[in-house]
Amino acid sequence: MPVAIITGASRGLGLALATGLAEAGWRLVVDARDADALTTAAGWIGAGAVAVPGDVTDPAHRAALVAAADELGGVDLLVNNAGILGPSPQPRLGAYPLDVLRSVYEVNVVAPLGLIQLALPGLRSREGSVVTVSSDAAVEGYEGWGGYGSAKAAVEQASNVLAAEEPAVRVWRVDPGDLRTRMHQEAFPDEDISDRPLPETVVPAFVHLVTSRPPSGRVRLAEVSARA
Repeated sequence: MPVAIITGASRGLGLALATGLAEAGWRLVVDARDADALTTAAGWIGAGAVAVPGDVTDPAHRAALVAAADELGGVDLLVNNAGILGPSPQPRLGAYPLDVLRSVYEVNVVAPLGLIQLALPGLRSREGSVVTVSSDAAVEGYEGWGGYGSAKAAVEQASNVLAAEEPAVRVWRVDPGDLRTRMHQEAFPDEDISDRPLPETVVPAFVHLVTSRPPSGRVRLAEVSARA
């Protein structure tokens, strides 16, 4: 049974992806900052989920995630899903608090790379895969999305370079599309987002991606779903 680490798995997209992989026969190491919420989520995911609560910006926590995967036989897939939006509503760049921007980059860029660095030896040996969840805000200039969008652009380019440096590892930067999640609601605090699809709708495309293992690159799950 292959082993995956999924960060930010207590709710939303992370929980949906973890549940989908568990149903496909994967063993999982999942994390979130809220220990109680993570324990509840692990119960929904199933017996194959090992819950390791903590903050991805903490190096010791990142090491604990990889150690937990090693106890299951070693990580085959790392899904960097955990992230933060920043202030809600999102400020324009001309007024963006720089201390907050540093936090957005720490969670969305530095922490994923730190976890990748720890997991790489095992991923190389098993010809594993890395998924970094991104957004169309990484490639489009949406007003008000300068903090989050630029952080996602940075982590996308880091993934792009990683793919060039690590040919034995599949590296995908994945845009799941607009989904009905708490983070998306925070991005649009005054809007009704009930028309957005639930995270579960992209799970079949995600499972197809990680099992069919196409070349490294940028992936829009809507396009994978159309082809699958």
